[in-house]
Amino acid sequence: MRKLFPILLLIICFACKTEKEKLLLEKIQGKEVHLKYAKGFNIKDYETYLILTINNPWPKAEKGYKFALLKDGYDANFWSTEKVRFDDIFEIPVEKTVVTSTTHIPALELLGVEHTLVGFPGTDYISSEKTRALINAESIRELGKNEGINTEVLLELQPEVVVGFGIDGNNKTFETIKKSGIPVMYNGDWVEKSPLAKAEWIKFFGALYNKTAEADSIFNSIEKEYNDAKLLASKVRKTPTILSGALHKDVWYLPSGTSPEAQLLKDANVNYLWQDVAGEGSLALSFEAVFTKGKSADIWLSPSYYNSLEALKNANEHYTEFDAFKNKTVYSFVNVTGATGGVTYYEEGTARPDLVLKDIIKVCHSELLPEYETHFFKPLK
Repeated sequence: MRKLFPILLLIICFACKTEKEKLLLEKIQGKEVHLKYAKGFNIKDYETYLILTINNPWPKAEKGYKFALLKDGYDANFWSTEKVRFDDIFEIPVEKTVVTSTTHIPALELLGVEHTLVGFPGTDYISSEKTRALINAESIRELGKNEGINTEVLLELQPEVVVGFGIDGNNKTFETIKKSGIPVMYNGDWVEKSPLAKAEWIKFFGALYNKTAEADSIFNSIEKEYNDAKLLASKVRKTPTILSGALHKDVWYLPSGTSPEAQLLKDANVNYLWQDVAGEGSLALSFEAVFTKGKSADIWLSPSYYNSLEALKNANEHYTEFDAFKNKTVYSFVNVTGATGGVTYYEEGTARPDLVLKDIIKVCHSELLPEYETHFFKPLK
């Protein structure tokens, strides 16, 4: 029996070690936060921390970014040795933040954390009444221009994280901020290929505030509203023809058939005249090419920044030759603005594609939503 005791002890120790290794392995694997549409980021939950990875911060990005977000109960000694594995490590929920695009504002408000915003570059562009009240109360500081943030004021504010966006990653201001010890996270919602993928970036902000469940619930509600509207539109038989965009100098820019804007038009069950033309970003066409194809279009959506039929006519007399101009079926979102002139669509449209889709359905199939009032799109007068 004495000879068996060391063997039994060895077996027990081996079993305990194996169980511990199994538990550790399960913890290391983490639980993936479910993303249905977004491709530009992912989140893994490891109970006492999250790992948030930005895969696609800008078009054709050659590198990604990885952050460890520490919850209550994390092991400080462990994380002190893990810094080399991450672009940055910080505690959540965030209590002071700076964001740099108006498209980030709705996510903060939907999560009920707009009070954590301490600075923004170009506060006049913010339309939301709730966030404007914080600006007026001087709770949110002006940080200058996006391409040249006032780092002196920002460093004085000492936010726990700065949420930026980048065209190519060459931003000297963000590098200065990172060198000061403040994490910079690139938000790539604008790179996504579909409206719902863009909206799903609310889960990115949910991670920063340790509100992944709340973010998931909010997104599910937006997705349901969007899909319900899409299903409603799918039942109509008459699909009006749609023209979009306008000239900039001598080039007419309009959405490609593979763009998120074209996806909205497809889901609204309309006949977008360039829906079969693939391309990265916008299509760049001549006036003649657009006129030949779009002269008889039933509806003209988003004619650049022109805010009236008179402005369109004054810009180019040839605009008046389009049937949609003659019939006054030209619609734009540029006339719906906040108190300081910020265009509401540029702030809320990304986060609420369900509202954008309903607007287009109302414009193109008004009988489907008799009680609905458009949120962004209004007829030009």
